[in-house]
Amino acid sequence: MSNGGPWGGGGGGGDDRDDDREDKRPGQRRPGEGAQIPEIEEFMRKGSEQLRVLMGGKGGGNRPNRPNGGGGGKSPFPIKSAVVIGLVAVVAIWLGSSLYKVNPEERSVELMFGRYYETKGPGLNLAPWPFITYSKVPVTREQTVDIGSGRAGTNDTGLMLTGDQNIVDLEFQVVWNISDPAKYLFNLGDPQDTIRAVSESAMRDIIARSNLAPILSTARGEIAADLRTAVQKTLDSYDAGINIVRVNFNRADPPREVIDSFREVQAAQQERDRLEKEADAYANKVTAGARGEAAQVKEEAEGYRAQIVNAAEGDAARFNSILTEYEKAPEVTKRRMFYETMGKLLQNVDKVVVDTKDGAGGVVPYLPLDQLRKNSSSASNTTNSAANTGGSN
Repeated sequence: MSNGGPWGGGGGGGDDRDDDREDKRPGQRRPGEGAQIPEIEEFMRKGSEQLRVLMGGKGGGNRPNRPNGGGGGKSPFPIKSAVVIGLVAVVAIWLGSSLYKVNPEERSVELMFGRYYETKGPGLNLAPWPFITYSKVPVTREQTVDIGSGRAGTNDTGLMLTGDQNIVDLEFQVVWNISDPAKYLFNLGDPQDTIRAVSESAMRDIIARSNLAPILSTARGEIAADLRTAVQKTLDSYDAGINIVRVNFNRADPPREVIDSFREVQAAQQERDRLEKEADAYANKVTAGARGEAAQVKEEAEGYRAQIVNAAEGDAARFNSILTEYEKAPEVTKRRMFYETMGKLLQNVDKVVVDTKDGAGGVVPYLPLDQLRKNSSSASNTTNSAANTGGSN
């Protein structure tokens, strides 16, 4: 039919061709017909295109043209799946940014909006990003600061003035670790420079109160202990969160310009000390010998004095006893004293008694009676010795 109104059922051939094209569109239905289920391939294609668009790609490049009003048959399931996948990805990224691991030798300091929040120990910790951030600090690792010999620049010469107006060249090392991570992070801008300045200042104060000789020889351990105490006290006043483990006193020498002369002076002093010690040893030896001899002479004098006093007292006591007896019998006592005195006098005298009682006179022949007595005494002594020898055998 060639004539057909806009609401009529008739129409020309062109209208019939349009109706045929509409019947060939997938997912469309004619008035009066039941709903047609979309094909599986079309459903998968639409879902992949929508997911590509959500993930930032460009969709619809290969899609066939659809009429504007043809939205029937579309399913919301691919959009929901893409949203779930996106949420899961966001949560995974958030957890990856919030979970962190702290090693046994470390501690973590957490900050909430830039302010200190909490200090965490070793293990797996959670810091909800972006509200809480963290910084890991090694607390058990020993760190060092070397001072002297120009290790920190041209100003670090190590030259210091002693209490006896001498100059000494020092080289020492300060070993430290972190005791409070929060104080360490927030109270110190440059820990190395701070420890270096505090250590050098404390060492200059200690050296200014000491003499050169002990510094070079015996006082190194004491100086290191005093330096550790002074540096720790100063850092504690700063709330630095740093612990001074130990101080290594590596070297203490005179300045390089005068070290040869100083060594000659040291050698001369050592030689002087050696000679003084030898002189002291000789003086002690002689003094000890003289004191021993003096003590011996003194003891002998004391013994002689006691002997004389005792003898005098004994003689006086014996005289008193004789006097008592003499007062009782004078004649008898005098005769007894005469005989005792003559016995003592004649005891060691060679004498010969000649009896002229019968009136025999004339010249008496000389006989060497004293020699005979000596010979007889010698013979008797020899016989006694032989007898004693035979008895012992």
